[in-house]
Amino acid sequence: MRSEMEVQLGQRQESKATSFVMKCGGSTLAALPDQFFEDLKLLQEQGTHPVIVHGGGPAISENLEKLGIQTEFVNGLRKTTEEVLDVVEMVLAGSINKLIVRRIQAAGGRALGLSGSDGGLIQAQPVSNSAEVGFVGDVTEVKSSIIAGVLDMGYMPVIAPIGVDASGQRYNINADTAAGAAASHLGVDRMIVVTDVPGIMKDSGSGKKVLPSVTVQEIDDMISSGDIYGGMIPKVKAAVGCIQGKVREVVIVDGSEPGILSRVLSGEEIGTRIVKN
Repeated sequence: MRSEMEVQLGQRQESKATSFVMKCGGSTLAALPDQFFEDLKLLQEQGTHPVIVHGGGPAISENLEKLGIQTEFVNGLRKTTEEVLDVVEMVLAGSINKLIVRRIQAAGGRALGLSGSDGGLIQAQPVSNSAEVGFVGDVTEVKSSIIAGVLDMGYMPVIAPIGVDASGQRYNINADTAAGAAASHLGVDRMIVVTDVPGIMKDSGSGKKVLPSVTVQEIDDMISSGDIYGGMIPKVKAAVGCIQGKVREVVIVDGSEPGILSRVLSGEEIGTRIVKN
């Protein structure tokens, strides 16, 4: 007869095995149709456990402007002073995180909002160029046991990418970096990145078509050749940033597609798969 501890361990392992990590920008998630959240609820009812990591760059910039706080970017990273960090935490762990939770619950799902600083969920250290960008962090550890515990209680975690170090110092974490680290620590080999585009597009001579699969090297080549350009470049680079540790592929999909998450998880070829090699 299995002990209670063995049963609990088995449940946690099952939760990890049946979970998937989804990354989405805060503004994209807020604009998604109700059907997207109903799909999340359906997956949860079927025993699949979504883990959501979200961003919120535009909302942060908007609130900084309202408060008269100057902000700038250095090599794509927001320069984060303590004053800026207060707003980052307020927006990410506050308004955006709770909006997502409310939308999931309005669809009948069960969600629990978390910040990476809650329980030391996302451990972080300063990025290498911290002298230039301030309190921007790299992830050193994700406490997957906290995520597994939330899943075991029947809730999908909605995680704001704020990190913390051993001294309690907060850090602004790139959402793609946080999502990739969460997936890797959970042992998930595939990430789903929800955007407002159907995937990576390439001109085939008879119009643009979605590429079903590309490697990281092919993406670099297409950026160099101009096949990937404009607003698609940051989306693609963000997806590539999720490929780390045990994460072997990232699927970019359009969140407005009906039943998109269920379709990806069922193996349907939709969107673009980015693979390491």
